[in-house]
Amino acid sequence: MLKMLFSLSTTAALAAFALSGAAQAQGAAAPNLAGTYRCQPQPVKCQWGDTVSITQTGDKVQLNNGSGSFADGKITSNITVSGAPPFSANGVILPDRSIQWSNGTHWMKQ
Repeated sequence: MLKMLFSLSTTAALAAFALSGAAQAQGAAAPNLAGTYRCQPQPVKCQWGDTVSITQTGDKVQLNNGSGSFADGKITSNITVSGAPPFSANGVILPDRSIQWSNGTHWMKQ
């Protein structure tokens, strides 16, 4: 019984700690992604061209390939961003502010 009670209290404490960390991350300001990026084809060809720009207002972003294609997007956390169709990919914002996209491309900020 004591072992079960200890296990429950430990689980509750870990859950509270995890939730408090998530709340802090959501309350922080969105990272600044605005700027020009160079697409690095890893492992697939850059479907949106070699140079892409991002404009940003708060957690809303717009992706522009400079050839007439635009996609809206949203910064979903301090380390993630999503692009709506026609781009349709999720990205991980790396510490150097580059973005590794789920479509296999990597954008390096210029």
